[in-house]
Amino acid sequence: MCNDYEQHVRYAEYLRALEEQGLAAPDHQGEADLPRADDIRIGDFGPVIRAEGEGGVALSAMRFGFPPPAGQGSKKKGAPVFNFRSEGRSFVQSRRCLIPASAFFEFTGRKYPKAKHRFTLKDAPFLCIAGLWREAGGEGEEKSNQPPAFTMLTTAPGPDVAPIHDRQVVVLRPQDWRHWLDLTKPEADLLRPLPARSLHVEEVRSGSD
Repeated sequence: MCNDYEQHVRYAEYLRALEEQGLAAPDHQGEADLPRADDIRIGDFGPVIRAEGEGGVALSAMRFGFPPPAGQGSKKKGAPVFNFRSEGRSFVQSRRCLIPASAFFEFTGRKYPKAKHRFTLKDAPFLCIAGLWREAGGEGEEKSNQPPAFTMLTTAPGPDVAPIHDRQVVVLRPQDWRHWLDLTKPEADLLRPLPARSLHVEEVRSGSD
């Protein structure tokens, strides 16, 4: 599943996209709140869009992946939760967010280095992945010194992703960003794969033989 994505969205481009969707950004934020990165992986910090006020949004720096639950007895901690299955769940009471990205990556092959495939959204300057976020700390952890974290929602693969992977992150078109944050559209209409030829895919690294 998606454990690596690219963030090359420029702040002016971000503001323009928000304005087109009737969303407002706070005056105090700027380019520094949307840092560029070739790869944001599990455990890294990335900018996350969350609702703020009436019709507004704000960028927050959060860690990629919910902290695993604390181990009990002899049990060790599990891995961070970086992808979260969306089917059969309701997110009405959840903290919903958008993860801005210029592209996301999927990998194929059994040996390292694996082949790396880059997905971008056609007919849009950038994409947003449907996500959830949590306040600092996880189960059994001190919250005072832990950063907020986010995870990406997943669904069945659409026709553009299915040849590469058997799951995919939920990619939202710009017109659905506000619907996800405010949940003003049925979840089943939002948390599903896009139609064929919505995503462009290219292999950016060949795998080992």
